[in-house]
Amino acid sequence: MQSAGSGWGNGLLGVIIFSGSLPATRVAVGGFSALFLTSARAVIAALLGAALLGLLRQARPARKDLASLTIVAVGVVVGFPLLTALALQHITSAHSIVFIGLLPLSTAVFGVLRGGERPQPLFWLFAVIGSATVVGFALSNDGATSLTGDLLMVAAIVLCGLGYAEGAALSRRLGGWQVISWALLLALPLMVPIMLWTWPSTWSGVSAPAWVGLAYVSVFSMFVGFIFWYRGLAIGGIARVGQLQQLQPFFGLALAGFLLHEPVAWSMIAATVLVVVCVFFARRFA
Repeated sequence: MQSAGSGWGNGLLGVIIFSGSLPATRVAVGGFSALFLTSARAVIAALLGAALLGLLRQARPARKDLASLTIVAVGVVVGFPLLTALALQHITSAHSIVFIGLLPLSTAVFGVLRGGERPQPLFWLFAVIGSATVVGFALSNDGATSLTGDLLMVAAIVLCGLGYAEGAALSRRLGGWQVISWALLLALPLMVPIMLWTWPSTWSGVSAPAWVGLAYVSVFSMFVGFIFWYRGLAIGGIARVGQLQQLQPFFGLALAGFLLHEPVAWSMIAATVLVVVCVFFARRFA
């Protein structure tokens, strides 16, 4: 009971932290390019991870874990941050948050592919309904739709689900914060050159909110959030604690509306609610 409660508590903290990622990214891309933002947040988080690994004298991962760490790095260190930053140049954060409703489903699908699980037929029924809801919303004329932005968000969700599923399984052996730390260090040789290549020629045009957005996605979205998230998955179970992702669209829409004053249309809320319901039942029958 105590372990289950700790798992849910850590998972909920992770979801709350991740909920601010898209609004913070939306603000940050107003002052930085998508490539610089992606690389800079990874470099900053990697330095934090390296310091923690060194301070606690963690052993290096085994060679057999390098492939899984690479998948985590591609999914959550490079893929999701870059694709969402590019998407948020075309759509609002409120619009993009609806796609986050598919993240639990994406994670579950990759859990099936990687773990060899056999969900019940009802799982796929709710999966199709939820996916159709997102596609319908993306194609609707709500004034914020961009085919480019929507496709980038779909790709981001696919890669993030892969990174979550792979990282959750690996965290059972290495530990949650160790997984994200080693994945960040693995991506560091790629991220540093990109950061230097896309280094802004001047900082005078970068607003204070953009700096705050960069700081948030670097420290919290890219590192601190994963400490709680992977720990929650490892302690409480991937399938059970992973359901907490269903709350992320609600937290994100609230942040986008109250902090960024972006319009949150009733269609966005309705689509999010329907997707969350479908994902809940899909995960229940997984």
